[in-house]
Amino acid sequence: MKQGELAVPTAHRMEFVDITARLSEAVQSNGVKEGILHVYNPHTTAGLTINEGADPDVQRDILAVLQEIVPERFPYRHAEGNSPAHLMTSLVGSSVTVFVNDGRLELGTWQKVFFCEFDGPRKRRLRWRIVE
Repeated sequence: MKQGELAVPTAHRMEFVDITARLSEAVQSNGVKEGILHVYNPHTTAGLTINEGADPDVQRDILAVLQEIVPERFPYRHAEGNSPAHLMTSLVGSSVTVFVNDGRLELGTWQKVFFCEFDGPRKRRLRWRIVE
């Protein structure tokens, strides 16, 4: 089993960061030909998702809809001011799984893996593990 971490610094309060190339590099540098890549985010105010990466408007739309679904102003009991980020993380999820086939991530034509920042800017760390 191969495993490691990725540092993901973010620059904005909310943003999607494409981590696909970095995950592909982890697969290739570890010589993995076939297996399953698991990526886990140990942060409660950020998520992971797989979605279209060709048109940046898709990411902007997802963030805009999440902001509509999860109101900034609500009588949240959590007093740190980042309750919307916690809720968005629960909606998006904290992990993704991608098959590795012939040494490459088995993603669809337009798919990319995104780290979803909801409470930035921050310095985040992700964990990945490949099961062969």
